[in-house]
Amino acid sequence: MRPILMKGHERPLTFVRYNREGDLLFSCAKDHNPTVWFADSGERLGTYKGHNGAVWCCDVSRDSSQLITGSADQTVKLWDVKTGAQLYSFDFDSPARAVEFSVGDQLAVVTTNPFSGQPSTIQVKQIARDPNEQVGESVLMIKGPQGIINRAVWGPLNKTIISAGEDAVIRIWDSETGKLLNESDKETGHQKTVTCLTKSADGSHFLTGSLDKSAKLWDTRTLTLIKTYVTERPVNACAMSPLLDHVVIGGGQEASAVTRTDHRAGKFEAKFFHKILQEEIGGVKGHFGPINALAFNPDGRSFSSGGEDGYIRLHHFDPDYFNIKV
Repeated sequence: MRPILMKGHERPLTFVRYNREGDLLFSCAKDHNPTVWFADSGERLGTYKGHNGAVWCCDVSRDSSQLITGSADQTVKLWDVKTGAQLYSFDFDSPARAVEFSVGDQLAVVTTNPFSGQPSTIQVKQIARDPNEQVGESVLMIKGPQGIINRAVWGPLNKTIISAGEDAVIRIWDSETGKLLNESDKETGHQKTVTCLTKSADGSHFLTGSLDKSAKLWDTRTLTLIKTYVTERPVNACAMSPLLDHVVIGGGQEASAVTRTDHRAGKFEAKFFHKILQEEIGGVKGHFGPINALAFNPDGRSFSSGGEDGYIRLHHFDPDYFNIKV
């Protein structure tokens, strides 16, 4: 399986996201410029210029017409995917972290970091059909848990918001009232910062990864812990195959903790686990630094990883992969 190496970012990758059809791949990095690529060939289509800080997260609307990005420059921006034009900029009093469109793209959830005495927040913005009518007010604001909220995603039918971050607790909120409905158990849950959270294709369960060197699978409605995947490194990124019962986990130490001697090629691999049996079934090496971002193509036939080394690696699976017997 020869990867396609995509070099378009000057700084470490933070997030990758496919559109619904799986023909486009969007990437975010600390270099301020979200980028869009052809998901098949890895060819760069263009960049979205306008942020003045690290871009932490992005999402693309169902019809692939709009991109939303959250950045350390205290803005969340809406972009026209085709032209690269900035449609709107939501301004905040602190760095923005996670962003996601709701089902139907009429709402977006945004998280902001704690900053100069202000707590972290989870906010919901109304997304106007016509960008000229867009307004900046939030329809919901939850003054948040302690620490940075690394991820916030919509639950089934947009009725709930699921959040997780530095305090290691996963929470489910009512998206209309902001009331806390459920939170993960301290005993069975993660013990350190939750770095990533990704939903299954049908939204019935979701996967979280943590610096406690594990990834966990949860039931979306009840927040019941279903499975745990244990690895020997902190987890920065995780993804679930939409096709097979496979989970892929990537990570490595924090960049600051990586010594010179650690840069042996392939020390940082994306590890594949069997979703049900929780066993490791293989790994894909290649990055020269921790893996910070992972995503499966919606067709399940390829996946991409983004690393601290500034590269995106695009992997199209060999036919053998679909016949792995466990």
